[in-house]
Parts: sequence; structure tokens; C-alpha cells
Amino acid sequence: MTELKLLALDSEDLEVISAVTQDAVIRVADLGYAVGDKRFAALMNRYAWEVAGGRSAGQRRRAALSFARVEQVAYAHINMNAAEGVLELLDIKFEPTEAPAGTIELRFAGGGTIRLGIEVIEARLEDLGAVWAAKAKPEHSV
Repeated sequence: MTELKLLALDSEDLEVISAVTQDAVIRVADLGYAVGDKRFAALMNRYAWEVAGGRSAGQRRRAALSFARVEQVAYAHINMNAAEGVLELLDIKFEPTEAPAGTIELRFAGGGTIRLGIEVIEARLEDLGAVWAAKAKPEHSV
């Protein structure tokens, strides 16, 4: 399977990135905000939903997710001092304020959130090459 390289410039594009990063596992130490560059980034082990088939466990891929033109970052219910802490990404949402600005919210299992105040949507997701068999296929109750 080809490595993903996605760019989101609007809310519909961001929904695609949200879908392919659902159930990604992220270490707290792999989150970072570069204030001077106005960039927020996360390294993750994403579940490759695009190749998951049938009942097999599928695979995980190492990936980088970044957001440009970030004005502010707020963390809720996430201990940023727990470097070895692990977060499971549920979804990514965008709420507009004064167009094209708004808030991007990364929501995690257990109630943690990261809110990014942005000038405009500019997100990138890129697989980094490492691929391995997943131990299990993520499941969600409906």
C-alpha cells in the first residue's frame, strides 16, 4: 500500500485526515508546539483503516500530523508532564470563528482534548515509512 501524504485546507479535507487517524496512538512526549513557527505537531502510530480488511488485525503505520498557522494551544484533561503517557485519538473537529479562522479540536479517549486556535486550516498528514502488524483491530460500540 502506498504511504499517505494528505493536505487539508478546509473542513472537508480535515474530515478525511480525521478518518484516517482515528484510533491513532500518540505518546505525550511526541506532541509539540513551536510557538515561533506557529506549528503544532504530533508523531503517531495510526491504524491503517484504508488497508484494514475483514476480521484481520490490519496494520499500524508511523505518521506525522502537523498544523500550521496555530495561534494558541490549550490542553484539557491531558497531563503534559507524563512523557510516557499514551493518548488514543478519536477524531479531529473544526469550529469556525471569524472565517477563515477557528478552532481545531483533537479529541482523545478518556475525555482529553487539545484545542488549536488557528488563522486558517492548514494540516498535513504524512506516513513516515514504518509499518507493522497491528495487535488488534480497534472496535467501537455504537
